[in-house]
This record gives sequence, C-alpha cells and structure tokens, in this order.
Amino acid sequence: MNLNNKIAVVTGVSKGIGLELVRQLIEKGVIVAGWGRTQPEFAHENFHFFTCDVSVEDQVEKAYMATVSKLGFDIRILVNNAGFGVAGTFETMSSEVWKSMFDTNVHGIFYVSKRLIPGMKAADEGHIINVASIAGLNGVANFAGYAGTKHAVRGISHSMYMELRDFGIKVSTIYPGSIQTNFFDKIEGMQAHEHMMRPIDVAQTIVQTLETHPNYFVADVECRPLRPKGKK
Repeated sequence: MNLNNKIAVVTGVSKGIGLELVRQLIEKGVIVAGWGRTQPEFAHENFHFFTCDVSVEDQVEKAYMATVSKLGFDIRILVNNAGFGVAGTFETMSSEVWKSMFDTNVHGIFYVSKRLIPGMKAADEGHIINVASIAGLNGVANFAGYAGTKHAVRGISHSMYMELRDFGIKVSTIYPGSIQTNFFDKIEGMQAHEHMMRPIDVAQTIVQTLETHPNYFVADVECRPLRPKGKK
C-alpha cells in the first residue's frame, strides 16, 4: 500500500510502540487519528488525538464518530496497539485485573475493528494490524491472564483475515518479544533495559508490513531481541 495521504487509526498512542508508530506514519504522509487514554506529547498538523479507552465500547463509539466527523469514513489503516499486562500467580490474580486485561487487549480489538471494517470493504482496500506478543505463542509463568489475551488475539486475527481477505483487507499480527517500553513499569522485579528491542524497530516493522504490495499479505510477524541478556 502507498501510505501517502492514507488515513489511519492507531490505538494506544500515549507512549511506547504506539507513539513511535505515529511518528513514523506521519513521516510517510499518513493522516493519523490517535486514540488513547492520555494525550501524548506530540503535535503535528496530520496528527489528531481522540480520548478513548478501548475497553469501553461507548468511548470507542464516541472516538469513532469524532474521527469520521473530522477525517471522513475512508480509513484504510487500523493498528490495534492498545494493551497491557499484569504479572501475578494464577491464584492471587484479582478477578478485576484479569477481566480488565481481556476488556482492553481482546474486546477492544472487537469494538474498534467492527466499526472500521465497513469503510475498508467499501474501499476494497484496508490493513488491520493487531499487536499481540510472543506471550500469544506460548505460555508464560505468572502471566496467565496476559498470555491468555494474546492467544485470543492470535485466534481472532487469523479468523478476521480469513473473513476479510476477499474484500481486499489484510489482517496482520505482530508478536514482539521484550521491548524497552513502560510495559514493565508496574511489574515487580522486571525493568526495561538496553538489551530489549527498541520501540522504533518494532514500529518500523509495522510500517514495512503496511507498505507491502496489494496482493502480498503478511499474516504473522514474530520479532525478538537478538541478545536479550547482552553479550556473554
């Protein structure tokens, strides 16, 4: 897809991968509607921020209506990036935290995507990228809830692309390993460090996936730090 002048919705733009992706898409000439709970410290004439917690469908509806009111219905790109993880043993994890991870990481993808798919079908072109995690490919001790949400993202994404490919819509899933982001801020005993991947590189992979030939479809991208513990 030629990205110049395309309209994109990116969720979870407050920081990390989402904010870095916004910057890179703007450089490519994309008009970006950024949805997030907190407005990032970033300003550009082609960046439009809309307050939205994707776990709340009413907020998604309001953000969607505000976006199409300002930018129109012809949105060709959606990156479902909003998500978070909380560590804890299975039996000590609070039910509220467990549910909140599913509300954001899983249900949010449903609430957002279902509103943008009709416009992509009308255009006979679209690309949805769902940000999962390597925790969506295997289990992780003390992250059962988070891994469960990301396994769900994988199944949802694969089902979506089977439904939508004949309408000219690509659905890709990216599975990053550990990244230097705020993800680890609230996880005891784990800190982001220089041997993790950089958000700039993960965002660049998303952009490259979006730029593929119209008939070339990347279903899954798994990316990891080469030396997660540094040189031996």
